[in-house]
Amino acid sequence: MTRTPTVLLHTDNPADARDKVVAAHPDLTVLTCDSYAALPDTIARHRPEVIYSVRFGGTSGFPRDAIVESETVKWLSIGGSGTDHLATWDSARLTVTNAAGVAADMMAEYTLGAMLHFSLDIAGFKKAQKAREWVSGKVTPIAGQSVLILGMGQTGQAVAKRCRAMGMRVLGARARPAPMDNVDEIHGIDALPDLWSKADYIVICVPLLPSTQGLVDAAAIASMQSDAVVIDISRGGVTDQSALAAALSNGALKGAALDVFETEPLPKDSPLWALENVILTPHCSSVYDGWELKSVGMFCENLTRYRQGHTLTNIVNPARGY
Repeated sequence: MTRTPTVLLHTDNPADARDKVVAAHPDLTVLTCDSYAALPDTIARHRPEVIYSVRFGGTSGFPRDAIVESETVKWLSIGGSGTDHLATWDSARLTVTNAAGVAADMMAEYTLGAMLHFSLDIAGFKKAQKAREWVSGKVTPIAGQSVLILGMGQTGQAVAKRCRAMGMRVLGARARPAPMDNVDEIHGIDALPDLWSKADYIVICVPLLPSTQGLVDAAAIASMQSDAVVIDISRGGVTDQSALAAALSNGALKGAALDVFETEPLPKDSPLWALENVILTPHCSSVYDGWELKSVGMFCENLTRYRQGHTLTNIVNPARGY
């Protein structure tokens, strides 16, 4: 028997998402909601069984309780990968899936671009260009350099693949270490104290969990090479932002590319804004034209499984957060 659940799409781009879902499942009732404030009432009135939701307005104010405490919602499909905005949930009542991998390639390209920015001294040459100065400069190959990747999910694996293609030595750290393609060494998280000093580039792409909160702390940053570059595409709260800013300002680190922050938007009084050796981007390393429709497409495929009673893909374990 094929299920016919009522589906609610919670996104700031509901029309395109709805068109895609209706095209794949024309017999279903598909509702939309494009705000945080309206979601609780929409759930209460229409009692959907399935929700597809994007954290389009940030974490603050996300209507988490309306979803996870609903008596009718059985499956929540997250349009991105992170589920830290949900805290925890009762997996006996609610199944949560995510769109892990939907932006892995883009985030890996962001990472590689940040590496090349520093290895080619783009900022230095741009400064000289602005001053109309012909300087004696040089560029540095990333081939032969080492990268330490924290988190070897789909994003970490995409980063590793590109770094290996560029001739880099790839070190990986994950909660459950096992041999992986494109990784020279794979370690458990407990090995990090011995790994910080071995990397020219540190790429952070772990989810925000109790076990990763403050993982890259002041001691970790102090253990890194003075010419190391930190690239953070994880979640605000994994890295000690104050310790990182201090290290970047006093020359203890070469540079950083930061896409996530403890407070977003980044406060105007943050010292990070003024640092010339920092690339700041507004949590957009996963945002590209077409990403959401790709995510909705993944949801549609999972919705077919759900309706047919098959096991869903990308089920998130609330105890692990991924």
